[in-house]
Amino acid sequence: MAVDEAAVSPGADVEPAPFSEEEKRKADWGFLLDREFDRLYERFKKEEGPEREGPEPEEEKAREIHWGGFFRRASAFSIDLVVLSLLFLLLFYFSYVGYRVGLAAHDRSIFDDPLSFMNVAFFGHLFLAAVYFTLFHGMDGRTIGKWILGLRVVGRDQQPITYAQAFIRMIGYMLSAFFGLGFIWILLNREKRGWHDLLARTWVIRE
Repeated sequence: MAVDEAAVSPGADVEPAPFSEEEKRKADWGFLLDREFDRLYERFKKEEGPEREGPEPEEEKAREIHWGGFFRRASAFSIDLVVLSLLFLLLFYFSYVGYRVGLAAHDRSIFDDPLSFMNVAFFGHLFLAAVYFTLFHGMDGRTIGKWILGLRVVGRDQQPITYAQAFIRMIGYMLSAFFGLGFIWILLNREKRGWHDLLARTWVIRE
């Protein structure tokens, strides 16, 4: 039986059979399905992406605010009082020397009017305390005592407070010192705020 050598020759050009109409429709449907799948997948990534990129539960827990409690704040305030006492002793000494030298220039003695010197020393102490708390709180939100015990005074949204807030807060100390009620309020308040904090719109947090 004779075989057409041209039909089976490896080098012969063989044209592919044309696609039928049914095969073309199947190919078009497959392309459309692939495109719709890609579109749905991109939409799914956009919707689910922010949730996956959000903070982990551990990170959210780390961001929780820890308020400065009564006893920690009382300890920090005690340290500040010690620092203020040392500064006051220096101020008292230099004031005493200057006052005595000034009176000696007028042939007078400090013992001629001791009450006058005590008034100067008293108001000098108040001025020193006002400068201390206003300057340190307004500058960094921390006095020396708060710095040692890891506390900081902040405003709303944990923003640094202004010098005006620091000054108002210092004035509020006198209000809180009324029978100590303003300081005891720290124990009762959910955010551990005393009357001076409420007055100045400040909070104390642990770092």
